Amino acid sequence: MAQVTKNQKSLTSKYDLAKSYGLKEGIDIVKKITFTKFDASCDLAVHLGIDPKKADQVVRGTVVLPHGTGKSTKILVLCTPDKESEAKEAGADYVGLDDYIKKIESGWTDIDVIITMPEVMVKVGKLGKVLGPRGLMPNPKVGTVTREIAKAVADIKSGKIEYKADKYGVIHNSIGKISFSEEALLDNAKELLSALLKAKPAAAKGTYFKSISLSSTMSKGVNIDYKI
Repeated sequence: MAQVTKNQKSLTSKYDLAKSYGLKEGIDIVKKITFTKFDASCDLAVHLGIDPKKADQVVRGTVVLPHGTGKSTKILVLCTPDKESEAKEAGADYVGLDDYIKKIESGWTDIDVIITMPEVMVKVGKLGKVLGPRGLMPNPKVGTVTREIAKAVADIKSGKIEYKADKYGVIHNSIGKISFSEEALLDNAKELLSALLKAKPAAAKGTYFKSISLSSTMSKGVNIDYKI
């Protein structure tokens, strides 16, 4: 029989696994039940009342978290030479085109986001087999294919994240670090939930937020009762 750790035993006195909590209280609980030695992420999982197999019920978009994610995002900008200085000044970590396309073709994907321009999508599109499975393919719907390179870089560096329902209709995103204040995590969570509500497909019927759960990188989940 697996040994129950001291930390696991203490969980029973901090919250009820079967109970649902308000968003603010849930954040407080997650902070109390996180015992990692590193600064764990605080994650929000939302099961949406959609059928993701239907094209008119796809939920995908972006939102700028007011307090960021606490994570340093490595950005690659694939652009024409006239846009390189703009990208570098905005804070992009890597800037170029053909050389980086060759690196990616060779298997390099040590980046979090790729931003590019409509003019070079013909070249970038050939990287679909490498970038697609890793969720790195630029997409105009989420603002990563644009001529406003500086704005796109600045938005992501300031806390812009992408959300996308998986095949089960679940959205799973980090809303910051456990070291964030309760108020900062609450603001970020509300901003993401508000964005999801605005993105509700007209074809989705019935309960939209079927269930919501908060957790940290290595903690158990806390059920959230969130009323709109």
